[in-house]
Amino acid sequence: MISFGPMVRVFVATQPIDFRKGVHGLVALVAEGLSGKPYSGDVYVFRSKRSDRLKLLVFDGSGMVLATKWLENGSFAWPPAREGTMPVTGAQLAMLIEGLAEWSRVVPKVTKQPTKVA
Repeated sequence: MISFGPMVRVFVATQPIDFRKGVHGLVALVAEGLSGKPYSGDVYVFRSKRSDRLKLLVFDGSGMVLATKWLENGSFAWPPAREGTMPVTGAQLAMLIEGLAEWSRVVPKVTKQPTKVA
């Protein structure tokens, strides 16, 4: 399983992409088409037209990482196709990568920061 820390920002591109695109094409898409910052350390997730494949793009500080996953059976549960990106949590990303259909219904629990007791 691929996991990221709680401070990592994850963005799912909601429009399917041409899956022949490599690292350079996806970096250009993030910068120009999605108005993102490909070298910020944010994770960008891309979907195929058939919904059975995904690509992850992230800069790890020393280079660009491109990971691809495809399902042998079934398809990933994607948000409705619209322009731009959809921010998701690390937990939602892990569920999406695992092929779980209910990932978009997972809502992070809001917790209050502890207060200093005098």
